[in-house]
Amino acid sequence: MEKSLFFQYVEKYFPQLVLSVVEKLNDKTQSTLSYLFKTLLQTEYSVDGRWESIYGEYNRVAADVVAMDSPLPLKKRDSAGRANGNIPKMGMELFLNEKQMADIDAMIAQGIDNQTIVRKIFEDTPRVISGIYERLEYMFLEGLSTGVALADQNNVGTGVRLDYGYLDSHKFGVPTAWAGNAASATAISDIDRVIKKATEDGNRIIKAYADKFWFDEFAKNQQAREQYAFIQGFVGQNIPNLTNDQVSAAFQNKYGFSVELVDRAVKTEKNGKQTVERPWAEGTIVFVCDNQVGSLVWTRTAEMNHPVAGVTYQTADNYILVSKYRENRPALREYTSSQARVVPVIANPDRIYTLNIKTVQA
Repeated sequence: MEKSLFFQYVEKYFPQLVLSVVEKLNDKTQSTLSYLFKTLLQTEYSVDGRWESIYGEYNRVAADVVAMDSPLPLKKRDSAGRANGNIPKMGMELFLNEKQMADIDAMIAQGIDNQTIVRKIFEDTPRVISGIYERLEYMFLEGLSTGVALADQNNVGTGVRLDYGYLDSHKFGVPTAWAGNAASATAISDIDRVIKKATEDGNRIIKAYADKFWFDEFAKNQQAREQYAFIQGFVGQNIPNLTNDQVSAAFQNKYGFSVELVDRAVKTEKNGKQTVERPWAEGTIVFVCDNQVGSLVWTRTAEMNHPVAGVTYQTADNYILVSKYRENRPALREYTSSQARVVPVIANPDRIYTLNIKTVQA
């Protein structure tokens, strides 16, 4: 690896450009895409490079009232378990080919304005940083909606499976699938079952998250529309389908918490083919009892501790190592890459409940 062909620009602009990219991606008013993992996870450093989630059956039991000098009866101890593993590595690499580098050289020689030259040299920097964010968002949304996330797959199809230990007793289906059964499916009753279970466990649900499929089916469900009509004092038979805002209003009024729409697609690439995927489990609503559901656990990459000569480095959000360098293998190329050892971890699965409206469960 050798220094960038445009080292004078890299030395001057690389640090501030990386910082500006991170600030823009973190700013919800500027970024076109939001990252739920940044809202619901706190960042946590792992010294040994491992992640861990503790889960179990935690129940609140009232104390016994006994006569003076009487022995206290023993209670059953709660059961607990652990899910853990090594923090996987993820990364992304892009390059400028000889033609693109020659074009930049020509612009410099012709005295083209500095802003245009800098934009051409660093156009891959936002992509390699946002690529890490996109993968983390994919893993988090998949993990939050199912309890299991799959770390980045490589081109031979291998990956790392992260099981957060969701409790089977907290995973609900429905007696009648909602899709195609707007008149007979019991949307409100199905949700009431989840709320009842949480209350029995000593938990208080404070918010829910659901995808567009769930929102659309709830909006046209007969029970749901009747509930909203009752709230509004509407009298009549022809109750229209609800809007997304009305769905949230119905939830807030009946249950005391809102439901947020998760309508997120992530573009992935494998063997040169790009695919648009939706990581959230279709038809699932997730109920949470905490404002933050876990941690974004990270550790240092090997190259952070052992930098390679000739490579220019910058860090983004502490855990993303961004690099710029050139190589001849065999063609001359100018590389921009990112790498990170980081993983989203659901910390309290015993305080999360899921309801899938496509899964029929007696």
